[in-house]
Amino acid sequence: MNAREIKLQSIEDRYNEINDLLGKEEVASDPKMVTKLSKEEASLKEAYDAYQHYKKIKSDIAEAKELTESDDQEIKEMALMELEEKTAELEKLEAKIEEILLPKDPEDEYDCIVEIRGAAGGDEGNIFAGDLYRMYVKYAENNGFKTQVMESSESEAGGFALISFLVKGHNAYQHFKFESGAHRVQRVPKTETQGRIHTSTATVLVLPDVEEADIEIPDSDLEIETHRASGAGGQHINKTDSAVRIVHKPTGITVNCQDGRSQMANRETALKIIRARVYEEMARQKAEKEGAIRRSKIGTGDRSEKIRTYNYPQNRVSDHRIGLTITQLDRIMDGRLDDVINALLENEKKEKLLHENVQSIAA
Repeated sequence: MNAREIKLQSIEDRYNEINDLLGKEEVASDPKMVTKLSKEEASLKEAYDAYQHYKKIKSDIAEAKELTESDDQEIKEMALMELEEKTAELEKLEAKIEEILLPKDPEDEYDCIVEIRGAAGGDEGNIFAGDLYRMYVKYAENNGFKTQVMESSESEAGGFALISFLVKGHNAYQHFKFESGAHRVQRVPKTETQGRIHTSTATVLVLPDVEEADIEIPDSDLEIETHRASGAGGQHINKTDSAVRIVHKPTGITVNCQDGRSQMANRETALKIIRARVYEEMARQKAEKEGAIRRSKIGTGDRSEKIRTYNYPQNRVSDHRIGLTITQLDRIMDGRLDDVINALLENEKKEKLLHENVQSIAA
């Protein structure tokens, strides 16, 4: 067996082991274990299926090679044709398997929390934050994801000083993870009387919606208080202490939720956001301590890193990380982000392939 086959065989062994475990009564009666194993099984299925196909083609090639030694000329010619076809099929499959076996970000399959803040530019930055929010919601809808507002602070001039929302769906985090950073807009603001183009920014932070099992936060680390919600929100606002503020004391991370219809709903949402933010902060600290990049991703995901410019006068959007420019800004703002997201994912794949090749050469 070569290195690729050894890796595929280990995946097959684990896939079969999980199947056996899921059939056991003690596992079936534990919902958390079933969920965990089912997720792992799903993550292995593509490689498992590819390996079954790989073994079948290898078997077909071996049989065809034997038949090329036949004394029957017709059988020999058919075997040679079969050998040529199967060899070409094997080459394509090996290239596909190489991609399948690339290290995966385990967070890719998670739901995600997207947080947008108006930054430089005052009111115009907040208005642009609102534009980005609507762009992402439309993109999510186009891809079959569901969205839910978790935390928001509207701006008097329009848009948001802050808005956080949950994106739910298969591989939601994978689709949104490269959006973290500073987004710059160049346009004439509505408040501009002399037609001058202004530059403003909004920042985006994308967090994986981690589960309780992924991070343990002791109750003693949390300071939870309720208060009356403020601002727009319907007749229930200000009548009860429905808003919830949670502070993670070790890091100082604070979350305030008031958009839910009850204290319980706001508490659940606030805890979800706290988990995601603390998880991200711990990962960042660990990366700094180890002097390593936390995950294979384009850019650092830091809010201060300018990742994209939206130029309205020229109907142009430019992603500075991969040198991509698209002169269809109107389509992008309408949620048709697929060309941008797919280009970023393709670039990530190329970087991983390059890294793997360098590693194998070094080995």
